[in-house]
Amino acid sequence: MPAADIEAGPEIARALLEEQHPDLARLPLVPVAEGWDNVVLRLGDDLAVRLPRRRVAAALIRHEQLALPAIAARVPVAVPAPVRVGTPTDRFPFPWSVVPWFAGGTVADAGMREDAGLAEALAAFLAALHVPDEAAPENPVRGVPLAARATAMTERLAALDDPRLDARWREALDAAPWSGPRLRLHGDLHPANLVQRDGRLTAVVDFGDTGGGDPATDVATAWLTFGPGARERFRAALAPDAATWTRARGWALCMAAAHVIDGGPTTAAIGRAALSQVLA
Repeated sequence: MPAADIEAGPEIARALLEEQHPDLARLPLVPVAEGWDNVVLRLGDDLAVRLPRRRVAAALIRHEQLALPAIAARVPVAVPAPVRVGTPTDRFPFPWSVVPWFAGGTVADAGMREDAGLAEALAAFLAALHVPDEAAPENPVRGVPLAARATAMTERLAALDDPRLDARWREALDAAPWSGPRLRLHGDLHPANLVQRDGRLTAVVDFGDTGGGDPATDVATAWLTFGPGARERFRAALAPDAATWTRARGWALCMAAAHVIDGGPTTAAIGRAALSQVLA
């Protein structure tokens, strides 16, 4: 995990709340997650504070603040649209958010790889999310032409050292590129960012990589999240064209390789499972 650029723990969260949202400042505040980019602290029973821990993540928080209200209005499951927006200060010079807390667990932990209901629910989410959006921000590593990831993938494939993966990557590069409008994307749609409760998809979280471009970036969740049976249900419900499906498998390989090589325990496990699905 990259080193933090700034302290983003309970003390600073409490101080920011007292200064900017004092009506929330006395609620219990408990750290629950620290990722590459953000720290998440549960605030009371129903809220969470999301603080960037790295300078590069500050722009991602801002992307969420701008994009999520409109996304929340059209998708069929909950997303963490900010309840309150935090502004930079001298002590904490980045934007931050108070967002809803979603009860439940992640799909990654629930073992739902062959859940047909989840496959159809996630397809419905993507169908609603993927609308033309020329204002969606540029993301240099998501939504771009797959060939733009070739240099990074050369290094990753060399590290994985499996000719079958090399062949899958070449197939994806040979697929026709996306020629449609820039569509709004989630950008990081893996099972640790899917919240379930009692076996139902209840929320999709972590929109820091949201942007615009090729929908195959998100369709890659077919291999990151599902096994063969559920993947076919997902494909039937979403009905991507053949070239998008092939590019999506390439995106799944790209993301899975990064998870295996550079990820923590949870994302590395997701990556290993996805690589096996790419080869299935």
